[in-house]
Amino acid sequence: MKKWIVLTLALALALSLFAGCGKGADADETDYASMSIEELKPLLKTVTDGKLTVATSPDFAPYEFYSIDENENPTLVGFDIALAQYIADYLGLELEIIPMDFDGTLSELSAKKVDLVLSGYSPDPTREDKMDFSDIYYVGGQSFVTVQDKADSFSTLADANKAEYQIGAQLGSIQADLAKENTPDADIVELSKVTDIIAELLSGKLDGAFIETVVAEAYAKNYPELCVKFDVPYEQEGSVVGVSKGNGALLAAVNLAIAAAKEDGSMDEFVAEANTLAEGNTYEGLLDNQG
Repeated sequence: MKKWIVLTLALALALSLFAGCGKGADADETDYASMSIEELKPLLKTVTDGKLTVATSPDFAPYEFYSIDENENPTLVGFDIALAQYIADYLGLELEIIPMDFDGTLSELSAKKVDLVLSGYSPDPTREDKMDFSDIYYVGGQSFVTVQDKADSFSTLADANKAEYQIGAQLGSIQADLAKENTPDADIVELSKVTDIIAELLSGKLDGAFIETVVAEAYAKNYPELCVKFDVPYEQEGSVVGVSKGNGALLAAVNLAIAAAKEDGSMDEFVAEANTLAEGNTYEGLLDNQG
């Protein structure tokens, strides 16, 4: 009888230990999503106290780019930049934006060197191990782009899927995945900046490219030689803020800020203003030391 009791207790202990596996001693099960912004603010943890550090790749108008004024002075603008400022203000934090190449934004966030990335990110499931996704703040689409002189060659994606064509996409982007998925037989060229893709299209070195629709349309307004040929199917349409992995309080606060920006009409204003600025004198890419 005693032996049976001992075995029972041992089994119960083993089961309790097994049930605890995977949760970790410091697992955070706090329901941040149910909290108000006033409740969340004291819980916010950022890379630098009192600051919201945001990485972005400024070659993606109208999301993020430089607007050049009459004195040739560049200002970082775009609806991602405006949203970043709105989020920082909503959270009661000072905004610090760090421009970098697109593929660097993901690595910096994954290494927890920045709090957020705002760079036209889509909620691609392959990125879930490196970032947490906010709610969608903007719904766009994907397009296949070429130049007017080659437009008749591409009626469908199948037309672009030939070894004779060079098809461009931004390095590390959703568009690069779409290129590999839809035109695997083509020579896929991944470049670090969208501006480089546009330049290669205009020079004839690329035959076509995968670019987000609103971005492609912004470029087409400035370069009439470009042709936004047709939509590219993509299930994960929409843009999200990438949040440092495991930072539940910050994720919940960002979602509240996004909801507020959409509800009070600010998001629509950000998009409209960014589209207007994108039609003016712009620069897309990283600035040198002289600006």
